[in-house]
Amino acid sequence: MAFLLALAGRTARLSLGAGGGAFTGLVFFLSVVAVVPFGVGPDLPLLARIGPAMLWIAALLATLLGLDRLFQDDRDDGSLDQMLLSGQPLELIVLAKAAGHWLATGLPLVIGAPLFGLMLGAGGEAIALVTLTLLIGTPALTFIGAIGAALITAMRRGGLIVAVLVLPFTIPVLIFGVSAVGAAEGGQGAATPLMILAALTLASSVAGPIAAAAALRAALD
Repeated sequence: MAFLLALAGRTARLSLGAGGGAFTGLVFFLSVVAVVPFGVGPDLPLLARIGPAMLWIAALLATLLGLDRLFQDDRDDGSLDQMLLSGQPLELIVLAKAAGHWLATGLPLVIGAPLFGLMLGAGGEAIALVTLTLLIGTPALTFIGAIGAALITAMRRGGLIVAVLVLPFTIPVLIFGVSAVGAAEGGQGAATPLMILAALTLASSVAGPIAAAAALRAALD
């Protein structure tokens, strides 16, 4: 357990130190949020209505930043071979690295979501729900993205390929993340979408590391 916690912390530190983690993700997140009013126009009710969806789309795209380096850097400097020789299951290694990546990229988006929600004119309840759904759902995006990152480990430049591979599988997370806010605003209650979103995160936290580990073994052969 100590090894896995240390690995998650190391991954988070490297993501932050490489300039591709929290700062880049937040800047990208802010850029998307800032551009939306220019495209939609100064219609505050419309901005407030589409705000939760825009926040989720921005979070999804920001999460994909840096995923292509999740395993490539370790492969290039030999760290991945050392991890394999540690005797720890590769699935747990992938889980620890994905958790570290989320700490560096996903958690800052969750923390910044209330401010960006205010910029879009969203109401207090909508902002709280969006923040909650991002907290629950963004780990699923990272675990799903880890599969794509593992698949392109042997490639030198696979950043766009990761996005192409991963985006279709993140659509359910996006749908239920946004629908939770819409259901609450429509008076239907957000409990069901939130539970489904949590189930998606739990399922991806199990299936993602297993699939990514299998892809890594294939890439390292």
